[in-house]
Amino acid sequence: MAAVHAIGYIAWMRTTSGCAVVALLCATASAAAVDTNWANYGAHPSQDRYSDLTQINKLNVSNLRLAWRFEMDPAGDSQTNPLVIDEVLYGFTPGLQVVALDAATGQLRWKFDAGVRGIEFVPGAHFAGPSRGLTYVSQGGQKRLFAGVMNYLYALNPATGQPIPSFGEGGVIDLRKDLRGDYKQHYVALTSPGVVYKDLIIVGFRTSETLPAPPGDVRAYDVRTGKLRWSFHTIPHPGELGADTWPEDARKDAGAANNWAGMTLDVRKGIVYVPTGSAAPDFYGHDRVGNDLFANTLLALDAATGKRIWHFQGVHHDIWDRDFPSPPSLLTVHSNGKRVDAVVQATKQGYLYVFDRATGRPLFPIEEINVPASNVPGEVAAPTQPRPTAPEPFARQRLTPDLLTQRTPEAHAWAEEQFKTFRSEGQFLPLSVGKPTVFFPGFDGGAEWGGMAVDPRAGIAYINSNDIAWTGSLVESVQGGGLSASIYQSQCSVCHGVDKKGSPPAFPSLVGIGERLSAAQIADVIHTGRGRMPAFSNIQGHILSSFVEYLRTGQEPVPPTPAGDTRREMGASLFSAGRPQRYRFSGYSRFLDPQGYPAVAPPWGTLNAIDLNTGKYLWRRPLGEYPELRQPDTGSENYGGPIVTATGVLFIGATVFDHQLRAFDAVTGELLWHGDLPYSGCATPATYVAGGRQYVVIATNNARNLKGPKGAAYVAYALP
Repeated sequence: MAAVHAIGYIAWMRTTSGCAVVALLCATASAAAVDTNWANYGAHPSQDRYSDLTQINKLNVSNLRLAWRFEMDPAGDSQTNPLVIDEVLYGFTPGLQVVALDAATGQLRWKFDAGVRGIEFVPGAHFAGPSRGLTYVSQGGQKRLFAGVMNYLYALNPATGQPIPSFGEGGVIDLRKDLRGDYKQHYVALTSPGVVYKDLIIVGFRTSETLPAPPGDVRAYDVRTGKLRWSFHTIPHPGELGADTWPEDARKDAGAANNWAGMTLDVRKGIVYVPTGSAAPDFYGHDRVGNDLFANTLLALDAATGKRIWHFQGVHHDIWDRDFPSPPSLLTVHSNGKRVDAVVQATKQGYLYVFDRATGRPLFPIEEINVPASNVPGEVAAPTQPRPTAPEPFARQRLTPDLLTQRTPEAHAWAEEQFKTFRSEGQFLPLSVGKPTVFFPGFDGGAEWGGMAVDPRAGIAYINSNDIAWTGSLVESVQGGGLSASIYQSQCSVCHGVDKKGSPPAFPSLVGIGERLSAAQIADVIHTGRGRMPAFSNIQGHILSSFVEYLRTGQEPVPPTPAGDTRREMGASLFSAGRPQRYRFSGYSRFLDPQGYPAVAPPWGTLNAIDLNTGKYLWRRPLGEYPELRQPDTGSENYGGPIVTATGVLFIGATVFDHQLRAFDAVTGELLWHGDLPYSGCATPATYVAGGRQYVVIATNNARNLKGPKGAAYVAYALP
């Protein structure tokens, strides 16, 4: 098959129509075995999102029709890239139940429910996730399906959905353990699946972006027993490499620097590639002055031992929440006349970094550029930040007056007035106190968790991007007031805003929360977390009761105070690890016009094809639209990524508002087909064969489109 595929690949690269490769591959498909499964998150451990399947091609893709639809309870943000193995589809529902479906019909075979439930913050919008995928392993005659449900990692029997008792404690391990201190006080959630190397499953986790937060250790567990086998400290312990990039007193209880986005595995080389996020707190780093290794870092670790091989830090002393947002992809490129096995990492700021995956040598030069200093007392921003010289960024880098919306004269005039109140000086401008700073691209990228697809042999990367602006600032922490107000300031306002209005749907409004949720429901959310919200299990007793009442009414009752302790001291011990924060983040804010559309000029979302052999763009086009605007080339916010097939067809959903699954010509960017989805396809598709037919399936729901119909479904298309 290798020789046949190489000939087909050359033919495809030399024709824009794809006819040559279609004929060749279809004629030879029966002569060699083709993988008909989608057995890994992202298709393969290499995270290439690439399929060798050839039944659907450029000539017939326009004939795709709805094959089946599996409806689910819309109790969360459905982001799952499902697995399909031996004609069975495994996926999560938005409410974090695991389901097994007949991949040819969509009929339910079994469901596993760990008991996690969503809470309705706003009418029709539930938040209980997300979980982006599962991990499957078949070794020594044993098959296991690993499912992360919040802080628990379950090992399930793929045939029945029942936990396997020999793994961990009755089929499950608690990922809060083996980190630091009292594990019951930690918020940990496995939102992206682990990777399997030999007899190890390697995992990261999501955690709080404010203190207290556990350290973001990367850990490997025995796939049979659940026993911890190794741990890499992303916040180094004393004497470890990188420890000197932290103040000693801060490093002891610093948190995050965690891998929430997922990992990539080079099975042959035995290297796992681990992108990490920022340290906590995200936006004010006065108590972690220094570069803060290994936050915001692409780590190359020995998958067998967890030992560091090489690393690259993408943001020094991050005070912008510029996490590496997705697992990198592996492919082979031509560099300086040689074929090089490469790893490519996307970023929220719209950069692509390309490295020799064995050594970490950049294949395109990376320069350290001078960046502005912070004017906030106590903050010491890094004097330089890295930037690749190629490829060019796939998102705009600085908001200027000429890039403000022209949608209507009124919207433009409004945007001009707002822009005068902002600081907008490009990437890596530190936040200031009281005056909003523009993030362009915004907090959700550039790239987000959907990542990219690559043609691993041609060296081509396909990536979708958000291209709208957000703003944020620092505010001085209010002195005085009650404990509940202090808790809200330190823990909640970073997402829900000083005014409690949030930035829906990702950050729901808490205004009027007492009219939508009971006191018991609010307390449950605080203790267990929902959506992007961490759990605060350390809020207990009368403090919890007071805080719930404060959220419901805006008033703070004064309950009895335990002898020998003050409410203020209790607040400090709960939330600042003894280190009060003089400044805090004002909250996430999209720069939207009064009608709710981006206040910047289109495109608001794009799809890009980049030749990583040269660093040049092959094509770029807007992705998505707002149907009511009747302007097809605006682009829109998009979440979830693309997949690409051997026949040069690229599939992507991702767009929030238009409910479309699209197929593009991977060579030219031409739109070949689009199919209507019942809800937003904000997930990455998968393609597979069942019963002799090739299918394309995607998870859909409208957690991000509050104006759309409520619902959730897996939707599959196939040829007639």
